[in-house]
Parts: sequence; structure tokens; C-alpha cells
Amino acid sequence: MLTLHVAEDSPETAVLVDGAVVAAVGPYEELAAAHPSARVRRWPGILTPGLLNPYGPELLEATYHPDPREADRLGTAPSGGERARAIFRADPSRVGASARRGVQRLLAHGTVAIAGELRARPVLDAVRGAGLAVGQRPPRLPGPPSLSPTPLILLPPPAPGAPARFAVFDVPDRTELVRRGAQTCVATVLAGRLLYRAR
Repeated sequence: MLTLHVAEDSPETAVLVDGAVVAAVGPYEELAAAHPSARVRRWPGILTPGLLNPYGPELLEATYHPDPREADRLGTAPSGGERARAIFRADPSRVGASARRGVQRLLAHGTVAIAGELRARPVLDAVRGAGLAVGQRPPRLPGPPSLSPTPLILLPPPAPGAPARFAVFDVPDRTELVRRGAQTCVATVLAGRLLYRAR
């Protein structure tokens, strides 16, 4: 089934998705006229290629993302450093569950690709399961590790025949995206699947 994604502040770069790939990119009116049976998903803000987060190992292997049911003991914010290491040492099975929650946090920040060498099998499984792409780290890393690193690293634009991988941010333009950060994400699509949608 064809799905046409359009964001109100970037109607000139609507994306037509066919299964897991991009079928076409162009002005919304043209794509809608050419494919009247396509399901339409309308979003606020701008549609972008999505972000590369270069801190895959730091955020998924060296950080513990607590389960909401642990909030009374561990809080709700991710923990790094010795605290994370102690949690993983005490119960190695927590690595995979933490990584899955970490991937969800990345998706909620418009991340469609990560970089860095992942070594833990449960983390690799979580990344592959979500369909996150794995890229190379840039020569100079933005620091420190963050779900919304500064500067943000946008991937190349969606193109016909390429994997349907992009994100939508509720901002009027890229300048405002840079100013306000990746927490403005309202939707993340990987392999044509809507894996994150803001409520």
C-alpha cells in the first residue's frame, strides 16, 4: 500500500512510500494527484532525512535506560558511568531490555541511524530489530554523548528507490530544528514503518 507523508512546513518535499522503499519525492500536490489512492499522513513541521547519532555504544551499551516500573528506585532518566556498569554486572539480562528502551528514546529524537562499534549481542539485536541503519562516525564528534547531540547530523535526503527512512520535527525550518533540538520529533519512519509517533 502506498503512503504519502507530508509535513505542513515542507510540502515541497513530500515522500511517497511503497512498502519499505521510497517510491517518489516531490511537491505534495503533484504526488497526491499522481497517486490518488495513497493513504496520506499529515504532520506538523518539517519532513527531514532523519538524524545520525554518532554515540551508539555510549547510549546503548554504556547507559542504562530504566524501565518505568523502576522509577521509584532508579528514577526515569538514563544512567551512565559506574551506576550503569553496576546494574549490568548485577543482572546481565538487563542489557537487552535497556538497549530496546534506549532505541525507543533514539527514535523519539528522530534518529534513523547510529554510529560507533557495537559489541554486545543484545544491543545489536535491538538495533537490528528496529531497523536502525549503522553508519560511520564523523571524524570529529559532537560532544558530549546525547540523544540530541550538538550539532545535529542530518543524513542525505530521501530518494526514490532508497530505504524509506526519515523523521518529522515540529519546527518551521531547519534553523529552528538546530536551535530547539531533536526533542521536537513527532514521527520517525524506518523501512516504511512508523516506529515513533508523538502523542
